[in-house]
Amino acid sequence: MKDVIMALLAGVFVGILFKMLRLPLPAPPILAGVIGIVGVYVGGLAGEWLQNMFRG
Repeated sequence: MKDVIMALLAGVFVGILFKMLRLPLPAPPILAGVIGIVGVYVGGLAGEWLQNMFRG
């Protein structure tokens, strides 16, 4: 849980910094970002499944 809180605080800090510098936020649109994260997670699960399948 500590990792989640630290990641959230880092994200908030970066968001504030970028807004103060009047730069575009370094994040994809919300839906594309969420779909990308889900894709990475599903890909990791599929990779683990494939490793277990070929390992015997």
